[in-house]
Amino acid sequence: MSTDVIRAVAVVIPVHNEAALLHRCLLAVRAAVREVDPSVQVIVRVVLDDCTDQSPALVRAHRLVGLPITANAVGRARAVGTASALQALRGIPRESIWTAHTDGDSEVPAGWLTTQLAAAHRGADVFLGTVRPDFADLTAAHREHWIETHAGGRGVGNVHGANLGIRASTYLAAGGFASVTEHEDAQLVASCRRRGARIAASGRAEVLTSGRLFGRTPGGYAAFVREQAAHFGGAGSAETSPSPRAEELLDAEERAG
Repeated sequence: MSTDVIRAVAVVIPVHNEAALLHRCLLAVRAAVREVDPSVQVIVRVVLDDCTDQSPALVRAHRLVGLPITANAVGRARAVGTASALQALRGIPRESIWTAHTDGDSEVPAGWLTTQLAAAHRGADVFLGTVRPDFADLTAAHREHWIETHAGGRGVGNVHGANLGIRASTYLAAGGFASVTEHEDAQLVASCRRRGARIAASGRAEVLTSGRLFGRTPGGYAAFVREQAAHFGGAGSAETSPSPRAEELLDAEERAG
């Protein structure tokens, strides 16, 4: 457990062909950054893992740092983004840096970072937040089942890479994210637990994520949604084009280029 004051935050977002949802994600992250006290430095790293769509152009349009890699492995993408952020913040003690993690298909609430930082200020080394699927992607029966079986505002301690926070010193001591295609988040948190890290689980600042049945990893959250949907006849969300506003940004980026 650490009570060091957080002086900087590193937001890390792995992306693999998420142009349809990435604009929403980045708008939400930027809104969450604006809620953080100005005395705390916040940097964002978007890791573009083997992207063949318009994701890189959207990151440029949002004036964020995009890191291209070709690992096609979410664990490697998270590790690269975190390493880049910590290098940029190298003058700050690791105990005073908080790393916040989400996904390119997810939408964080405005209080996402402030909720994690409040937990850190209370001594937490790891923050486990909740997620929920986009109800627009579910059938009515599936949506009703989800609401009935999930108590809003309660943290149950499940590990979701789309809503995860870790103190940088704890992250490094635990070995960081493994370069794997899935479950890198659960593996890292398990390593943190073995080292006695203080874990905070919260249902506040729940993150909205895609309700698609087939995600960017072999399993992950999409596999959980797919397993549930099998009982309700769900077809799952289809891949779509970027939103009209995202298209406008892409057009502006193309003209500027």
